[in-house]
Amino acid sequence: MLKQRLITAIILIPLVIWILLGTSAQVLAGFISIFVLIAAWEWAALCGWQTKLARSFYVIWVGLLLLVSYWFWQYAIYTLFIATIWWLLALYLTWQYQQGHDLLPTNSLTKALLGLVILIPAWIALLLLRQEHGGQSVLFLFVLIWAADSGAYFAGKRWGKTKLANKVSPGKTLEGVAGALLMGTIVAFGYVISQAIPYSFILLCLVTILVSILGDLLESMFKRQMKVKDSGNILPGHGGILDRIDSLTSAAPIFVGGIILFNILG
Repeated sequence: MLKQRLITAIILIPLVIWILLGTSAQVLAGFISIFVLIAAWEWAALCGWQTKLARSFYVIWVGLLLLVSYWFWQYAIYTLFIATIWWLLALYLTWQYQQGHDLLPTNSLTKALLGLVILIPAWIALLLLRQEHGGQSVLFLFVLIWAADSGAYFAGKRWGKTKLANKVSPGKTLEGVAGALLMGTIVAFGYVISQAIPYSFILLCLVTILVSILGDLLESMFKRQMKVKDSGNILPGHGGILDRIDSLTSAAPIFVGGIILFNILG
């Protein structure tokens, strides 16, 4: 499994870096859209829609909303506020689930609507970040999430004993969270020093990491509801696209919203 993960990462990471730093904003929008639409296909299955027709209809629906968002770009920033409200609600749902109270929606249409709130604001957030602060800032966010994920994985494997939320995701531990925060702090501190930006940026990064973990936990709950291990199998060793971007879907709106709200990057 680890070997497959490494091979997939070795192939994808250079491509992602080139897209972020060597192409236009339009190319980036198209590239991220591909991932969002694949994730929408996988989310449709978590909604309970198993037929190709139903899932294709959902993908088309998401695609049209991406186009509308692009056309009415001046209003796109408001989706970050909507996303923030949603992730606060998601935190409550996760806490209740851990307490033994499953409040997750079971209606397919309701879950489909939630998919829009999860996927589209993240897409908008990444494009806003690219537009306002350049591709290197988007790359930093990716590196921050990757570093946190790696720190959580290795710290959890080596020292993990205390379960974070055993009813939601039995494999996650508080030691893993500590590893994620440690790696995130190192990455954020390096960026603060190199870019000469306020140290408050590190706090935003730590909040972003915690929210990224929430995104992972939320997907775990929906997968558990549908009794599946992965959202798909398109990425060897990683599962589906949704399995890889679940942390980013929650982290991106909060990260970009924080930058805008506190004007951290100027």
